[in-house]
Order: sequence, then structure tokens, then C-alpha cells
Amino acid sequence: MLIHVSVFQAEVEETLKRIQSQQGVQGIIIVNSEGIPIKTTLDNSSTVQYAGLIHQLVMKARSTVRDIDPQNDLTFLRVRSKKNEIMIAPGEEGT
Repeated sequence: MLIHVSVFQAEVEETLKRIQSQQGVQGIIIVNSEGIPIKTTLDNSSTVQYAGLIHQLVMKARSTVRDIDPQNDLTFLRVRSKKNEIMIAPGEEGT
């Protein structure tokens, strides 16, 4: 079991490095199901601000999708503004 966990962690780290190396990527935040940051490449202040606001947005978007179709769920959310783009890949609720 310990070997499987360390291999999984190595794969996650490699994926994060690959994403972070892409041109234009300013940061990555991984949060738990309550919206609490568990890994970030941003400073603490930005991490807390983004995590809180994005968590609220994801909960509202997920609720909207389920109101339209209770058998459906939010799988990806992309928010674009004139200056930035935020891409959100929420896990299944409760994970």
C-alpha cells in the first residue's frame, strides 16, 4: 500500500509540474471537498482568496447542473475574463 501511495504522489507531482510549465499558467490550487487548499503554487493570500471564491462558484454551478438534471453532475468549469482564465476540474462530491 505504501508503494502505491508514493507512486500516486509522484504522478500527481509530475502532472502539476507539467501544468505549471505551460505558458501563461500563473498558479495551481488543489482544494479538498470543503474548499480548503491542500496544495498550491500561489502565495497564501491569493490561495485563500481564490479557493474560497471558486469553491462557492463550483457549489452553485454543481447545484444548477443538478437542478436541470438530477442524474447529471458538474465535470469541468471554465471561466474566462478579459485578462485571465480559470479552469476548474471538480472531483466527485464527497471526494
